[in-house]
Amino acid sequence: MILRYVGFLAPGDRGLGIAERKDRERAKREDRIVAAARVIAEREGWNAVTIRRLADEIEYSQPVLYSHFENRDAIVAAVAVEGFRELTTALREAASGSTGRRALKNVALAYLAFALRHPALYAAMFILPTDLRFAEAGTRPELRAGFEALAAVVTPFCVDVAVVTESFWAALHGLAELERSGRIRPSARGERIALVIRAIAVSGK
Repeated sequence: MILRYVGFLAPGDRGLGIAERKDRERAKREDRIVAAARVIAEREGWNAVTIRRLADEIEYSQPVLYSHFENRDAIVAAVAVEGFRELTTALREAASGSTGRRALKNVALAYLAFALRHPALYAAMFILPTDLRFAEAGTRPELRAGFEALAAVVTPFCVDVAVVTESFWAALHGLAELERSGRIRPSARGERIALVIRAIAVSGK
């Protein structure tokens, strides 16, 4: 089993009201379901992630899983949201301490490294079907934060930040998917990134 439930109160749960304790326990169960899905997906691929498999792995009944997530797509979406938090952190760290073209390069390389290092997580974020919505009024803050991390290094070079950021993102996504699937040469990654950065840098001129 990937994770085993320990049925006693954690120190932080003592003194909580019944409603608070139930909310915390529910959140912990959801975290365990999402964590198990990630482990299975990274190890065996998303085809191996089913409600039945998750129930067996974490020793919950299938009705318990369905009480937290409507279907597998909802679990994939929860994994994707975690992924956006982690990607945002990686991009912000890559940009820290640098400016201009150097910041663009660092963020681009960090994006590609993240996508290639976490293929199943990246698939949940950008490829598998979910109900997550991008570029809308109701877009989740975790998704907006990821976009803003890209926009932050693009902004000095352009007027229409949204369009250029979308183009930067699209270029990085395409490069990540083509390299991951063996369609382009990993050895030429630096040259491709340089071309993307050059295009961004001259976009506002």
